[in-house]
Amino acid sequence: MYAIVDIETTGGHANQNRITEISVYIHNGERIIDHFETLINPEMQIPAYIQAFTGITDNMVAHSPVFGEIAAKLYALLAGNIFIAHNVNFDHSFIKQQLSEWGFDLQVKKLCTVRLSRKIAPGYRSYSLGNICSALGIHLENRHRAGGDALATVGLFEYLLKNDQDKHINDSLKRGSKEQNLPPNVNKSDFEKLPKAPGVYYFVNDKGLAVYVGKAKNILSRVGSHFSGDLKTKQKQNFMRDIHGFSHVPTGNELLAIILESHEIRRLWPDENRAQKRVPQVFGLFDYLDQNGKIRFGIDKVRKEQRPLVTFNSHSAALQYLNELIAVYNLCPKLCNSQTNNDTCIQIKQNVCDGYCMVQENVAAYNQRAQVFFDKLMTEKKAYYVIGKGRNYNEQCVIVYEPGNYVGFTFTSLKDQLDFDIVKEMAQPLRLNSLMESVLAPVVSGEKSKGYKVYTQMKIAVV
Repeated sequence: MYAIVDIETTGGHANQNRITEISVYIHNGERIIDHFETLINPEMQIPAYIQAFTGITDNMVAHSPVFGEIAAKLYALLAGNIFIAHNVNFDHSFIKQQLSEWGFDLQVKKLCTVRLSRKIAPGYRSYSLGNICSALGIHLENRHRAGGDALATVGLFEYLLKNDQDKHINDSLKRGSKEQNLPPNVNKSDFEKLPKAPGVYYFVNDKGLAVYVGKAKNILSRVGSHFSGDLKTKQKQNFMRDIHGFSHVPTGNELLAIILESHEIRRLWPDENRAQKRVPQVFGLFDYLDQNGKIRFGIDKVRKEQRPLVTFNSHSAALQYLNELIAVYNLCPKLCNSQTNNDTCIQIKQNVCDGYCMVQENVAAYNQRAQVFFDKLMTEKKAYYVIGKGRNYNEQCVIVYEPGNYVGFTFTSLKDQLDFDIVKEMAQPLRLNSLMESVLAPVVSGEKSKGYKVYTQMKIAVV
C-alpha cells in the first residue's frame, strides 16, 4: 500500500526546522482507504515569510498537538507502506528526523512523483506540483497547505499508475535501486555515466551553472554519497532542490583532483562551496632597501600581484624560517624585523655581529652577507615535476610546480621520454594558491610522495 504525504514546515532543512502541518493519505493502488491530517505545534516561532507563504500562523498552531503526541499514530500509518511525496526526500527527511527523536526508526521504500512524472509524462516545461497538475488537468485546491497538496499528489499518483506502460514505478522500487535518493530533476542515467575514478565533479543548476565543485578518488561513489543517508542539512536540501545535472573532469590521481578542485572553486565561485571560498592568509618573506641603503628582510601578508621570496601558510612558519636564516648567515634580527622590542640586539649580545643595526658595522660588509642569502634563495628556486597516474593505462600525469610562483598540469604518453621544457609548454596553468602549496609541499619534500615520482630542475628563472 502507499502512504501519500505532504507537510508544511518552519523552514527548508530538517536539522533546524520543524513540521507545522501534515497530511497522509493511505492508498491501496485503486482508492484512498484512510486519511490523517493535523496542524502541529512546532514549539518554535514560524518565520513571517513562511506564514505568508503557507497561511499557517503562530496562533493557528498554538493549541495544536506537538509532534510527540502524534508520533506513534503517524509511525503506524507509514511503517510498512511505500512513502510517496512530490520531492519525496524533503518530506521524508523531516518526518524521519522528528520520528527518530521519539524513538521511532522509519525504514520505508520511497517514490518521488517529480521523478516519476518526468519519466511517465515527459516533455512538460515544469514539474512543480502546481504546474504539472494544471498541465494534466488534476484539481489542486488549497495550495501550499498539507491537505490540498497531498490530495493533489494522490491525483497525480493515480494518473502515473494508469499511464506507467514501461513499469517505471516497479523499477524504482526494486531492491538496490538508488532512484529515489537522487535529486528529483536529475536523470538516473546521467548519474550512472559518472566514472569510478579520481577527478573533479560539478553539480549544475537548470541554467547549467556550477553550484558545487568537489573532488573524489571515486567520482561515482562520492557523488552518490551526497544524496544518501539523512538529508537534514541545509546544503543537502539545496542540492536536492537546485541540482539538474552533473559534469566531471577525470584526473587520474587524487593529487591533481585536489589541486584542480581548488582552482575551479576560485574560478567559478559556486554557491554551495563555502570552506575554500574564504580567502586564506598567506605570508611571505620580502626583501627591500631602506633609506640608508641597507638590505632588509621582513614578513608580511601576501597581497595581490606581490612576489615574495618564499611563501608560508602561517606567520609562525615564516618567522621560524627567517630565524634559522638569521643564524646561518649572521644577519641582524632587528633589521630582519624578527626582533621588534627595544632591547639590545640579540646578535650583538652573543657577539655574532658588529652592530649593523646600531651603525657600528660597515654597511657594505653587512650588505654583502645579506646579498649572499638573497642570491642563494634565487639560485635554489626549483621546478618540481610530479609524475602520477594518468586517466588511462597508456598515459601519465605531470604536475609542474614552482613554489610560490607556478603550478600547471598535463598528460603525456607512457611511451614518450619526458622533456621538462616541452612539458611546461604543454601544461595547463592554474592560479597557485596556499591550499595547493600546502598539498604539494609534502609531496615534493618526500614526506607524502607515495604513488608519485618527483624530479627537479634547478635555477629556474625568477620573473
